[in-house]
Amino acid sequence: MDLLRNTYENVIAERGLKDQAQSVGEEGCFADGRGLSANSWSIVRVDLKYGLEGLSVDVEETPGFLGVLRPTEPEPLGDPSGTIAESLGAPIALRSLSEISKGRKSACIVVSDSTRPVPNRLILPPMLRIIEDQGIAPSAITILIATGIHRPSTETERRELLGPEILARYAVVDHLSKERSEMVQVGRIGGTVPALINRRYVDSGLKVLTGFIEPHMWAGYSGGRKAILPGISSVETLEYMHGPEIIAHPGTEYGRLDGNPFHQAGLEVMDYAGADFLVNVTLNSRKEVTGVFSGHPVHGHLAGCRFLEQHCVRELDGPLDFIVTTNAGAPLDCNLYQTVKGITGASPVVKKDGDIVIASRCAEGAGSEEYRKVLDMVDSPEVFLCRLREKEFFVPDQWCAQETYQVVAEKDVWLYTEGLPPEQVARYHMLPVDSIEKAIEFLLRKHGSDARWAIVPDGPMLILRLSQH
Repeated sequence: MDLLRNTYENVIAERGLKDQAQSVGEEGCFADGRGLSANSWSIVRVDLKYGLEGLSVDVEETPGFLGVLRPTEPEPLGDPSGTIAESLGAPIALRSLSEISKGRKSACIVVSDSTRPVPNRLILPPMLRIIEDQGIAPSAITILIATGIHRPSTETERRELLGPEILARYAVVDHLSKERSEMVQVGRIGGTVPALINRRYVDSGLKVLTGFIEPHMWAGYSGGRKAILPGISSVETLEYMHGPEIIAHPGTEYGRLDGNPFHQAGLEVMDYAGADFLVNVTLNSRKEVTGVFSGHPVHGHLAGCRFLEQHCVRELDGPLDFIVTTNAGAPLDCNLYQTVKGITGASPVVKKDGDIVIASRCAEGAGSEEYRKVLDMVDSPEVFLCRLREKEFFVPDQWCAQETYQVVAEKDVWLYTEGLPPEQVARYHMLPVDSIEKAIEFLLRKHGSDARWAIVPDGPMLILRLSQH
């Protein structure tokens, strides 16, 4: 008997569902003996984002199936380079970059690291030309890679990120969050937590932020203030931002800015550290530029968020019994650490004691050694969350474990992956499945043939909410 069948039968026993469902492989699905395969429901094929190759599943359109939910994609810009150049001269709620640069003696441009698909080779050349034209020498311009708590960039990554011409002409520096000597305190978050920021940035005459905007599970949306916090902040400051209170706060969620403590702290630190100009873009699934938002660091970013919101938010009129989702395919579904994004993105529209089925390739396994150590600490989700609240420890990557187990404590998470053995998935308090179709079949037994459910092929690229009406 395969592990999937064992898993189903264990869940049936644990949930007291024997009156509603029979084990995998037996005839009939429901207590009345009626099987899913014996009905007249039509079959639909759905292509899920999964790794590089994708994953196709055939599902039955049962009475409660809400369908396939996707974000809409705006058209790519016909001339992104030209649009970026124009935006520098006619920015949002701010004077032109040329005017802003006048009289400055030095400049620091913050760029994302290689984990973010920002089109730096389109953004930086026109920006650098303007800055130099206003008298700032190339030797006085620093390009600061906002690594946050990630590792430093490699030479190959820098070349891919910026191109050989920029590497040869300007100082390119990695932010090192653990190097206390490279930080300077600019204020206190909420009047208490020291805001320690990269000294090169703080000391620069002209401060420019770049990045791209997409849904973010803590900040609401990426981009804007995230270039500073967490991008160029110290590990001590980041420990607060990734601490249990912030992560557990109900306002810390996808697509939310108002009342979001992560977002508010970012704005506060950006105000302390200063930011003179912003260039953010939005991208489609093919990484083509769909929008450019340059100018005021707050208002420009907000304009980009509002643009994106039109395309990536879907409201449902009631909670689902279960959902089938993904982690948006490669590169985001590279490991289990990143897979929390798809899990938490689906959770708000699934009822308590409901189910989340997620397909994530996890070609790199669980993730970093630190994350595996955190997962191995977890005897039970409830005990782990309690220990976090009591602040018994603080270890790297605990924040993603916290996000995962906040969901697992209330809902069953079923993981389809080729990157982790079933035993390891089960050890991490999730349920391994070897077929999305089998998982759906089981959950229709568990919740009934009229269960409310949906499929989200793009995972966390679609922000799901329950309607307030």
